[in-house]
Amino acid sequence: MKLELKGITKKFGPLVANDHIDLVVEPGKVHTLLGENGAGKSTLMNVLYGLYQPTEGQIQIDGRPVAYAGPGDAMAAGIGMVHQHFMLVPVFTVAENIALGSEATKAGGILDLDETRAKIRRISDEYGFDVDPDALVEHLPVGVQQRAEIIKALVREAEVLILDEPTAVLTPKETDELLAIMGQLKADGKAIVFISHKLREVRAVSDIITVIRRGKVVGGADPGASSAELASLVVGRSVSLALDKAPARPGEATFRIDNLTVTTAGGQRAVDGVSLQVAKGEILAVAGGQGNGQTELTEAILGLQDHVTGSITLDGRELVGRRVKDIINSGVGFVPEDRSVEGLVGTFSVAENMILNRYDREPFAKGLAMKPAKVAENAERLIAEFDVRTQSATAAAGTLSGGNQQKVGMARELSRPLKLFIASQPTRGVDVGSIEFLHKRIVAERDKGTPVMIVSTELDEVLELADRIAVPYRGRLMGIVPGSTSRGTLGLMMAGMAAGEAEAVQTETAGGDK
Repeated sequence: MKLELKGITKKFGPLVANDHIDLVVEPGKVHTLLGENGAGKSTLMNVLYGLYQPTEGQIQIDGRPVAYAGPGDAMAAGIGMVHQHFMLVPVFTVAENIALGSEATKAGGILDLDETRAKIRRISDEYGFDVDPDALVEHLPVGVQQRAEIIKALVREAEVLILDEPTAVLTPKETDELLAIMGQLKADGKAIVFISHKLREVRAVSDIITVIRRGKVVGGADPGASSAELASLVVGRSVSLALDKAPARPGEATFRIDNLTVTTAGGQRAVDGVSLQVAKGEILAVAGGQGNGQTELTEAILGLQDHVTGSITLDGRELVGRRVKDIINSGVGFVPEDRSVEGLVGTFSVAENMILNRYDREPFAKGLAMKPAKVAENAERLIAEFDVRTQSATAAAGTLSGGNQQKVGMARELSRPLKLFIASQPTRGVDVGSIEFLHKRIVAERDKGTPVMIVSTELDEVLELADRIAVPYRGRLMGIVPGSTSRGTLGLMMAGMAAGEAEAVQTETAGGDK
């Protein structure tokens, strides 16, 4: 199935998100869209999927004009979309999620999932998905949830698959598996529209690359181009992909965790006897696949976990048992992993989100009264400093692209004096130019003498930023190693091997892959 977009324009009031975009998506090809956060990529895909109606322009399938009243029409036409934030109901099974919207029933109105289960098993076997139709979605790893999303599109016989930032929440192993699946889909004649900021992946799978900047197509790129060349095309200037940072000069270890255990409501130890420390002027990176206790660890530091034993101290003061607001006011800056749910209030303005941790304090408030002029002044300064792409400071934060939402959260936390900075997935879904900027800001915070802890599933990011690296596996630390540790050693530790053993294995196999 050949898909063509002709002169697609999408306006939101005075904002032109897409400006007369032409695009051809051919069967058996991976067509990658590259662009900065807010460039209009996701808006264009939402038009293609029927979530938005174009202001101008036309969509054609095999040379015939089509118009969608909604996503149901797009799916019926053979277009499927896997969103950056999965559209699955956590308490439903895989089969129930996939049947949702096109439910078959038996006599008496009873839901009939037998046919759906059979389709899931057939597709799962064909592509090696290994997805159980009767598994509850909330119990599945992120990578398997994503496969369920792909299966949902294939069950509806999609010939064009839109993958919007599909690897943003995946581990390196899950990413490799997804790229292999994309290769199989392409070989079967499916057309794939791939949106990603990860240039290594783009170069690995793309047949065609189109670059969008500020809503317009500015040209194409050779998939064989270097990452530096692609980055320059995306942002329109030279971008340094290697972080230039001086060696750390660590001081006193003012942040300490001793024998910390976090128990879930189900009685499992999500964090199991973890001890670590972070010194002033250093970055400790917590590296590992999603679901190994990182979320519970950071939430325990912030006072968001109920069942915690052990000790967490900052400047000698115990944090366990204190209120979240007290912890934040003590100088802890925190960027959570899920910006849309935990990092922002989507219905609040950009300006309001930038003071969520200080809305009731000077200079933004006096007594019970807020100072709108100070709030607006702060927002305008941070929007310019962090290059947040928004229509205005009064726009709802939920209307921003994912990467720009992330910049709002980072700007809020890094714009006040800190005694500890924690960032979980600090550049997830962020474009290459913004990654360069945010990494520099994180290092600058370190160089001010702040203890910094980042949590990331991205090995490239960990190796760029870390002075030391802690690797958890199923809630326990496999070790804390220098930032210069090889990828191979880190990979073995992430799979559950203790640091010393992993280093020995790598030494035996020619020193590993740095």
